[in-house]
Amino acid sequence: MNFTITREALLKPLQLVAGVVERRQTLPVLSNVLLQVNGDQLSLTGTDLEVELVGHATLLEPGVNGEITVPAKKLMDICKSLPEQSAIRFTQEEHRVIVQTGRSRFTLSSLPANEFPNVDHVEANVTLNLQQGQLRRVIDRTAFAMAQQDVRYYLNGMLLEVKAESLRAVATDGHRLATCALAVNLEVEGKTQVIVPRKAVLEISKLMMDPQAQVELSLANNHIRVNVGEFTFTSKLVDGKFPDYERVIPRNGNKVVIAERNALRQVFARTAILSNEKYRGVRLILEDNNLQVIANNPEQEQAEEALGVDYTGDSLEVGFNVSYLQDVMSVLDSDDVKITLADPNSSALIEEAGSGDALYVVMPMRL
Repeated sequence: MNFTITREALLKPLQLVAGVVERRQTLPVLSNVLLQVNGDQLSLTGTDLEVELVGHATLLEPGVNGEITVPAKKLMDICKSLPEQSAIRFTQEEHRVIVQTGRSRFTLSSLPANEFPNVDHVEANVTLNLQQGQLRRVIDRTAFAMAQQDVRYYLNGMLLEVKAESLRAVATDGHRLATCALAVNLEVEGKTQVIVPRKAVLEISKLMMDPQAQVELSLANNHIRVNVGEFTFTSKLVDGKFPDYERVIPRNGNKVVIAERNALRQVFARTAILSNEKYRGVRLILEDNNLQVIANNPEQEQAEEALGVDYTGDSLEVGFNVSYLQDVMSVLDSDDVKITLADPNSSALIEEAGSGDALYVVMPMRL
């Protein structure tokens, strides 16, 4: 196998493919990227056995067909360090790959391509075609609420629910919940629910680089596959039952607050400075047309802020983790935010003041 390719043509797919490769691997071949040459096309594959990403690039001229694996990070670092517009020549010599450009020559160790694992064939149950910008929006508005390394493994990912009229993403870590829906026109019966692992969600988001371009999303029994431009991404699904998110969304709130989102975001940022570093609690005191936010810490320090809001009704005092509130404010993009509360022991329902496509639930704290 040998071929010649420009630095720029190789670097873009290589950076994305190397992103799915795990540094610390039990199998040495998993820290490698698989290079396959067919005519004037080069395909690059990276996997950690859970997710797989295949990228494609066009060679300067047809190469000698073949396949080999080389260390992903080392190859990427070499490509980054080379001058722009370089032509890079790859030559296979037994168990080595020679990388040459100009006066530079690198000899990399390699492993046989037949040791590289293949992801199972995916037989899709549901296939959607939508704009990359739409899928990116759904992910960005919910991904922050996914759990990290929770023993409830089914929370370490995102629920994707497909029905005839909508694609919905839901994420929760048990303390807060985020959900965003997208109207789609699909001819499907019933609803399909899959749990996409955290790593896969983050990698899919990276692939959504052109908001107007199309992306094909395929859901199978055990896998999700995303086809976008020159890339095909495949991931195993989390085998588990996601909580019934409909039951978590509070419907009995009678205290509705309308506040300017940016002003509220700044208030939370300032009061968070003096909140307890471990528990991050702030106290919200709601009165007619006024919201007071108070934070304390073990050093007996205190921050107080008052903000004019649109509210009439009984006064209410309730505590929340300020980080959770800040996360919600940072993903919303409307001018005004609507917060619905019931009592000090009930969750807050946060949404855009108009007719938004996302809902957020934050559980209260005892302070």
